[in-house]
Amino acid sequence: MKAVVCTRYGPPDVLKLEEVEKPSPKDNEVLIRVYATTVARGDCELRSLKVPPFLKLLMRIGFGFRGPRRRILGQELAGEIESVGKDVGLFKKGDQVFAITGLRLGAYAEYDCLPERGLLATKPADMTYEEAAAVPVGGLHAVHFLRRANIQSGQKVLIIGAGGSIGTFAVQLSKSFGADVTGVDSAKKLPAVRAIGADHVIDYTKVDFAESGETYDVIFDVVGKSSFSSCMKSLKEDGFYLLGNPGLSQPVRAMWASRNGGKKVIGGMASYDDEDLAFLKGLLEAGKIRPVIDRRYPLEQIVEAHRYVEGGQKVGNVVITV
Repeated sequence: MKAVVCTRYGPPDVLKLEEVEKPSPKDNEVLIRVYATTVARGDCELRSLKVPPFLKLLMRIGFGFRGPRRRILGQELAGEIESVGKDVGLFKKGDQVFAITGLRLGAYAEYDCLPERGLLATKPADMTYEEAAAVPVGGLHAVHFLRRANIQSGQKVLIIGAGGSIGTFAVQLSKSFGADVTGVDSAKKLPAVRAIGADHVIDYTKVDFAESGETYDVIFDVVGKSSFSSCMKSLKEDGFYLLGNPGLSQPVRAMWASRNGGKKVIGGMASYDDEDLAFLKGLLEAGKIRPVIDRRYPLEQIVEAHRYVEGGQKVGNVVITV
């Protein structure tokens, strides 16, 4: 089968399209014919190791020192089940599915094997494979943090990084909870943020949201580049500050802030489960959320796709058609 292989860390050009052995499912696994996957910022960071030094060491320990141990990257996919292991009972051949592969990676290929009880679900019937592939990573990450804020109808929510893969889902999820939503991002991304339901938008290159005097019940910083003190200043006394991608100092400051006031700061690693994936599927089928797709590339152009995503200008998701 064809797969994109990464044998060492580096620029997009380290990715090579090669012929590799087609996998076979274990007893508890399904074999998926992959029709679509995506390129997320996390994929670029794993490929390049352009991360803070402390995180770089951890990633080398976890994923490999010279290059990824799992040479086929890719964190989410959509496709059709081609065969199942003998112990599989939840899925059958021919089922159309979408999934997050997690630390197993492997989505940049024509076929991938996943455990039937992993983060795998049947695809909504009215969605294309490209649309379904763009849901799991951004959607599950947004759900994890927003659930912890227990958003109520009428509350005011600020999403920093509203135009990315996580941010576009965070905007729509917050609206589905009944919130008044303000999206913060660059001017290029704001039309898309408005189109998915944001009540207000702010171009961070021209306006500092913290200087407006407006306060919010929930501030969700998806990108981790905002000022901690500015966000705390703009947060209501009993509000939630969600750190979706915290920097080195933010977790320490978060612990101090949460212990010394009514404002709650929540960060850490996101954890995903099948109930959240089912929740997303229900919202997709009800038409309450939808993935935002910026560009589509064939698998053969994976290098160009990574180069585009690494530039930081993508709106929503970049999809790879396999």
